[in-house]
Amino acid sequence: MNRTTFATAGIAALAFATLAAPAPAEAQYREKITNDAAKCAAGAGPAVRVTITDIKASKGTMRVQSYRGTKEDWLEKGKWIYRMEAPAKAGSMSFCMPLPRPGTYAIAVRHDINGNGSTDIFADGGAMSNNPSINIFNLGKPSYKKTAFEVGSGVESISIRMRYR
Repeated sequence: MNRTTFATAGIAALAFATLAAPAPAEAQYREKITNDAAKCAAGAGPAVRVTITDIKASKGTMRVQSYRGTKEDWLEKGKWIYRMEAPAKAGSMSFCMPLPRPGTYAIAVRHDINGNGSTDIFADGGAMSNNPSINIFNLGKPSYKKTAFEVGSGVESISIRMRYR
């Protein structure tokens, strides 16, 4: 292989690697993960320990999703960063939500009480970080400004209260 061919092949490989490389963390969306308490251990992070209270019943599925705390991402379809699901347990449950880097985030929680994968507004529960009021006027989607919180390089702890109709 001559020098020109080698250089051309190298440039092509570099261009392909650039195209094939994963998007930076700030553009990462829709990753399903499991609840791993070790990611909230001392010295870990960035992460948020989410304690969910007032869970109505030990049936169905709890879904916890993290979002960037921005107008462009908050509760927009497909714009969640991480999602974890677990069988619901009445009372309270804790989840450790790792985050890509320090920044502004928001958490949405849904209790799919019958486990059918669909939102049943008359049965399922919902909640969000900072526990904003949800009413008919904001149709369950309060402003990102009301749900956003800051996470540094460590582990933050928040409590979210479930609400049912």
